[in-house]
Amino acid sequence: MSRAGRILGVDPAAAIPGGEVAIDCTDFDTSDLSTCHALFAGARAHLVAASNRRLLALVPEMAASGETEVTVESAGERSASSRCLIAKKLAEDLHPVANPAFDPDDGSLYVTRSGSRGQHFPVTIFRIDANGEVSDFSGDVTNPTGIAFDKSGQMFVTSRLDGTVYRVSPFNEPVSFAEDLGIATGLAFDQEGWLYVGDRTGTIYRVNSIGEAEPFVLLEPSVSAYHLAFGPDDALYMTGPTVSSHDAVIRVDKRGRKSDFYRGLGRPQGLAFDRDANLYVAASYSGRRGIVRVTPQGQADVVLSGSGLVGLALQPSGRAI
Repeated sequence: MSRAGRILGVDPAAAIPGGEVAIDCTDFDTSDLSTCHALFAGARAHLVAASNRRLLALVPEMAASGETEVTVESAGERSASSRCLIAKKLAEDLHPVANPAFDPDDGSLYVTRSGSRGQHFPVTIFRIDANGEVSDFSGDVTNPTGIAFDKSGQMFVTSRLDGTVYRVSPFNEPVSFAEDLGIATGLAFDQEGWLYVGDRTGTIYRVNSIGEAEPFVLLEPSVSAYHLAFGPDDALYMTGPTVSSHDAVIRVDKRGRKSDFYRGLGRPQGLAFDRDANLYVAASYSGRRGIVRVTPQGQADVVLSGSGLVGLALQPSGRAI
């Protein structure tokens, strides 16, 4: 039998470079750790730990993306391969604070370079088209944070500097829509067209079609931002990371009654639902950082490994950003 044994699977089965994955195996020989390696498309990964049944490895930086061959090696003998899905880098040198957002009209993606509070950049919002081409979109909003589109395809952006929600015109001109919303961060629309905005000091505002805002629910202050999404039940789901390692995804019904939807996440941030009502959250779970999937039955697991993840967006095609 080969000293490399046999790979049973890679957990999670998707990652970004730098993410930690577990390679479950049988009969892996660790008698000489200096000869033990995990390889992704032939590139050696840094091993965090190794036993004869499991290796913990950091996915190496690599140009390749997509379905990637994973093997393990001991004393020069290599196992048969397994697979791991590696994410493709679309853009860098950005500063997202909340979810990116897809334009419902053409599927292009909008992302931010938010910067520290009060910091000005020539361009603060970028557009990434379906081919992955990045272009400048706007520099007129300082510290843009949350982005959302209403039913008509109109873009709205929050500024955490001035507590304003801006409506972006077809000519890319931001116009003040709602003001005095504290440190405005995440935002989301419900099915009736009401806009909800998270003030990280602890208030979720509800805004009508002419920009009139009212407090909707009060929460604990967040150390970074409030992230909002509406579920298939048209209830508002939100995260607001604190210094706790046992934070919750909070559910708020139409009457403003709040409850814990799922508790037990570390620094939960951006969130989104798929068509099967599974909730995906950028968070830590059981000591692992990445994208956590929470089923409607309340079962959680890490489905993508990666550190530093803040926001996410899902396309109907199944692609995740």
